[in-house]
Amino acid sequence: MSLHVLEKLVATNPDSEVWWDSSPLVFETWKRATLGQAPDAKRAVWQRQLSRLFDPARAAEGEMGFGGVTTNPPLSLQAIQNDPAFWMQEIRRIAAENPGADVERIYWLTYLETARCGAQMTLPVYHASNGRRGHVSGQVDPRFVSDYDRMLAQGLELAALAPNLMVKIPGSAEGYRVIEELTARGISTNNTTSFTVPQYMACMAAVSRGLDRAKAAGLDLSRWRSVITHMSARLGNVGDLKAQAEARGITLTPDEIIDAEMAVMKRAYHHGRATGHPSKMLQCSMRVIDDGTTAHSRHIADLAGGDVVYTCPPGYIAQLMQAEDRLPPFDAGAIDREPDAALIAKLRQLPYFRQAYDFDGMAPEEFSQFAAFATTATEFAAATRKTVDFVARAMEDRQMRVA
Repeated sequence: MSLHVLEKLVATNPDSEVWWDSSPLVFETWKRATLGQAPDAKRAVWQRQLSRLFDPARAAEGEMGFGGVTTNPPLSLQAIQNDPAFWMQEIRRIAAENPGADVERIYWLTYLETARCGAQMTLPVYHASNGRRGHVSGQVDPRFVSDYDRMLAQGLELAALAPNLMVKIPGSAEGYRVIEELTARGISTNNTTSFTVPQYMACMAAVSRGLDRAKAAGLDLSRWRSVITHMSARLGNVGDLKAQAEARGITLTPDEIIDAEMAVMKRAYHHGRATGHPSKMLQCSMRVIDDGTTAHSRHIADLAGGDVVYTCPPGYIAQLMQAEDRLPPFDAGAIDREPDAALIAKLRQLPYFRQAYDFDGMAPEEFSQFAAFATTATEFAAATRKTVDFVARAMEDRQMRVA
């Protein structure tokens, strides 16, 4: 059997997991398009590999190569755009069932429906694995990353959709308060919009407090899970790392930028392992570097051998498959390779890196002002507004039909 690149990665540590970073609703469409672009000699192999990763029929029987699913507002927008006629109808139905609801409420109900449909597709996997696999992450509205009450209310609505719904909460000070409260109620969480060691420490502390409360209340936590997302390439490329280096006359190579991203991830990972914390680090925002002759994806290769979740968007998976013959083999000892001390000293000249790498690099009230957080939250908010406008247009069309 020819293993998929991601299956080879998981083979370096059987406790690691690969998740699908998009709505399950788009997988079949993406799969057909990917196979349509496959080299003739590989099409049959790719077909078998992708069917092992996710096949709705096998998922309905409790089997799935992907360990779980993550979504976010841009990805949910893609799911709607993937079948706009269907979602136009759904929005009209939701609006008809909720007379008097404004556009924002209908938007949120539509988002809940996309999350519910995705969770239903993997629910048999969740049950078959006794809650260890098959979670689908649904995210609270990214326009309100500092609104504790709104995030908590939305998190509870998401959690009520299905037992395998994992709630994504941003890495703001208020977000960690929400994570504590949800954990105290036995609800699984995914800490998103998170980039830095101080955020990960805050998340672990919030989860620990929540677990203490849940245990004191006698809750069943056998199916509870927590993951902490490291948005790797966003840390190095959408924040202030490059600008601060340039302003100080410091040259950073592309490899050194990845070194910085991975040093932060590994510091949090090893701290969690050393302390026995139950949260699992989740790696996202990965890149494939391919010049046609050689290729690498250090965002996964440098973590090989680790007990890590890798959540992979469709485009990234396709890039890995296209570059497979040029990728070096995975080294199961990569997770334990220490970052170069000289490079860390060089990077620590930059305030941005110190904020990300030092355990006390930021206070919680600074998290939402960190450049990568602010940029990503703005991007997610823009995607949310586009979805709200899609809903508004569907409602306008419904009103015109009624008139």
